[in-house]
Amino acid sequence: MVAVVIISIVITALLQMMGNSTNIFSKIKTDSDTGQYISLLLDSKDYGFENKRIGLDRLTETFELDRDLQRRLKNMKAKVIYTELQTIDMSEFDEESDEQESDDAKEEVSSALVFEIGKTTLKFKQSSSSLIRLRLQ
Repeated sequence: MVAVVIISIVITALLQMMGNSTNIFSKIKTDSDTGQYISLLLDSKDYGFENKRIGLDRLTETFELDRDLQRRLKNMKAKVIYTELQTIDMSEFDEESDEQESDDAKEEVSSALVFEIGKTTLKFKQSSSSLIRLRLQ
């Protein structure tokens, strides 16, 4: 009788451990898929710099994909969230350097470059993934 109780406890513990490890592996699979989906935003100039709700099939319009993958991506919807982190205006640095240099020593060269650093997040129902983007204006 005691042996049956011990065996049933061991079997229950093994089943619970197997369930936990299966959950961990499925979470790793979901995270790797999300990481692959966000790489589709790297090639896209139309998406990723504004908040928008899109289907993943729109990101892969320029790619040649097999039909099964096209169908799977067509059913997947994601929310793109763009957050501006920092803006660097290069004209500010030109003004500082112009004050330090003599007027007749060098010609004025102005750079109208503006660097915008932002974070793009691709959010699904169960997971999300982010990347840092740099935009020149």
